[in-house]
Amino acid sequence: MESFFWTKTYPKGVPHEINPDKYDSLLDLFEQSIQSYKQRVAYENMGVTLTFEQVDNYSRDFAAYLQSIGIEKGDRVAVQMPNLMQYPIAVFGIMRAGGVVVNTNPLYTPHEMQHQFTDAGVKAVVILSNFASKLEQIIGKTDIEHVIVSEIGDMLGGFKGFVTNFVVKYVKNMVPKFNIPNATKLKDAFSAGKDLPLKKTTLQRDDIAFLQYTGGTTGVAKGAVLTHRNLIANMEQLVAWSSFLVDKDGAGHKVISALPLYHIFALTFNCLGMMRMGVHNILITNPRDMPGFVKELKNHQFSIISGVNTLFNALLNEPEFKNIDFSKLKLSLGGGMAVQDVVAKKWKETTGCPIAEAYGLTETSPGLTCNPLDGREQIGSIGLPLPSTEIRIADENDEPVPLGERGEIHARGPQVMRGYWNRDDETAKVFADDWFKTGDIGIMDEQGFVRIVDRKKEMILVSGFNVYPNEVENVIAAHPKVLEVGVIGVPDPKSNEAVKAFIVKKDNSLTPEEIIAFCKEELTGYKVPRHIEFRDELPKSNVGKILRRLLKEPAKETTA
Repeated sequence: MESFFWTKTYPKGVPHEINPDKYDSLLDLFEQSIQSYKQRVAYENMGVTLTFEQVDNYSRDFAAYLQSIGIEKGDRVAVQMPNLMQYPIAVFGIMRAGGVVVNTNPLYTPHEMQHQFTDAGVKAVVILSNFASKLEQIIGKTDIEHVIVSEIGDMLGGFKGFVTNFVVKYVKNMVPKFNIPNATKLKDAFSAGKDLPLKKTTLQRDDIAFLQYTGGTTGVAKGAVLTHRNLIANMEQLVAWSSFLVDKDGAGHKVISALPLYHIFALTFNCLGMMRMGVHNILITNPRDMPGFVKELKNHQFSIISGVNTLFNALLNEPEFKNIDFSKLKLSLGGGMAVQDVVAKKWKETTGCPIAEAYGLTETSPGLTCNPLDGREQIGSIGLPLPSTEIRIADENDEPVPLGERGEIHARGPQVMRGYWNRDDETAKVFADDWFKTGDIGIMDEQGFVRIVDRKKEMILVSGFNVYPNEVENVIAAHPKVLEVGVIGVPDPKSNEAVKAFIVKKDNSLTPEEIIAFCKEELTGYKVPRHIEFRDELPKSNVGKILRRLLKEPAKETTA
């Protein structure tokens, strides 16, 4: 019972093993993709496109500029921007200069930015002007030597770029004033780099590619050390898994990238993976503007889309979404949080394409498991282990449990991180020998399909009984008057903890009594919420995952 591959259940044509050493580095992979797909569209944003060759040229110039200001192999360079064409150019440019990319959430507060930049030892930062005022507040408390500032319209071309930047800055007032001496404009960096030589950087598989920060919702954010080999392995695993749906060279395919590329899910699958396959990548800068997002979707016959449950749910509740042409949609990939049954069913009914739920963590680059793409997907399951990946379910002593029993999900494979940056103590906590301990509670069946029960730390203890928030949320989400729901445990003098549900209404007539009556039909008594609170919105992470930790903050409640 040490490990599980479950080869008999793999989709036809999917290899059981991948070669994580196929490329010398991500840079090697990038250069091979450029040669294969030169004239093909690589990225599109706001109606403007860049070919693979143009991305190659811009990133080369940017890399030469970085080297000219002293960026050397191993130096950490932060990138802080939403989904714009500048993002992949900056990332590939940093790699070509030999640097390590430190992805930074644009929504971070100055305090959070300071922690990450200081912890990573960031030497330079590429930042969108919209967030530069926050950088100004803390830059003196960091070791940052160089600041490169971009504007939203930088890659949109002459007049369109000028108008976009003018509107963003002076009409919408989205760029607070800032003063960072010696900051360089990204476009000026491109111009300077054109006239400079690019020194060849030799990168190896075990060199660090990204410091990807995680854990900020449960404590101090830690940098997961992801090597070139980690990311190459996960890309090869995802490419192998989807190869019979998406041609090897990605010809004719379009992917919708609405999740932020600085997040590990979209970074690996959308930014790097689609580049590896030569797929036309449509970047959505502001997916929170649902009418605008749907309008953009109508402009493309897309074949691939990735998202989280809240994104899929929001799209389904947008009236015009059902009028989109889904005839070419082959792959809807869900991750980041559990996809609720009601959302999965409605998505398939609306689009004709099932959501293939996948599972992984920042520490695993991120993919560990995925549902088969051959029609055998199981709603509510996170699927089967990806090629070259081993999964086991373990007890509190890190010993495997029998099939069908609950326990913590452990994983090992070439995509698992080296450890946390400068955190040997934290690294030791999440490894049992060479098994990575995910902190998620799951069950594996005889076919190898895994189901997430819940986060280990978010389990609710009611009178000695375990209640898993995912299960209660799944039931409440099926109520026709509910738009979104989050469930936590709250202190209770009689039962230790009680279940509390936070709900965003779809229908204003919804009452706490309706919810409780609905739950009593589907759940055992101790799982039924004793407390109901209605809110206008729920706190979410940068990718739309509902943050239960923030739901625990005091607020006015309606008690049933």
